[in-house]
Amino acid sequence: MAEAVSAAEGLFAVVGAGGHGREVMPLAAHALRGSVASGRVRLVFAVDDPGDRTSVNGYPLISIQEFLSTPGPRRFNVAVGESRARERLASRCIEAGATSFPIVASNATVLDANEIGEGAMLSPYACVTSNVRIGRFFQCNVHASVSHDCIIGDFVTMAPGARCNGNVVVGDHAYIGANAVVREGRGGSKVVIGKGAVIGMCAVVTRDVPDGVTVFGNPARAFAR
Repeated sequence: MAEAVSAAEGLFAVVGAGGHGREVMPLAAHALRGSVASGRVRLVFAVDDPGDRTSVNGYPLISIQEFLSTPGPRRFNVAVGESRARERLASRCIEAGATSFPIVASNATVLDANEIGEGAMLSPYACVTSNVRIGRFFQCNVHASVSHDCIIGDFVTMAPGARCNGNVVVGDHAYIGANAVVREGRGGSKVVIGKGAVIGMCAVVTRDVPDGVTVFGNPARAFAR
């Protein structure tokens, strides 16, 4: 998933300077360190309204509008946990002519025959095994994993320690909470997590979850409103 940086690629932005942005910025800085040190690229945070702030954790902070209006090539990723906001921000950047770049920790593991869409973020010790298909702007947090033959939609978030075992389908905008486990599909049938579904922290999912439904517990059951 690593991409070479050409001399023409001058401005990289991590969009969002909240908790997740501050976690992944050092990963981007490590991947781009040679190009940043040589002056070939500039790496910044970009947010809607920086206010009086000019930096976060030592990295320059600019407005998204300034990032998008800067002449020349612009590369971005969106470090915002809420998936609908992530989609809006990604669409805004793409419509303005910016292109995405992946942010992948050096100790993340990606094995064979995977298809991973644009804008992926793989945090330290994240793991994607083999024959997995992942959509756009996926966030796989610390120690989370996706196993063989899973199909992951667009704008999906896996919180720290989440486990998506083999033969699972996860719909667009689904959220899998910290240390939750989705069991492996069996007998040629995949376990399906619906679009916009929320899997609660430490839940153990043993059956399909419908679109938009929140489940929790062991075994996971629908949240009663």
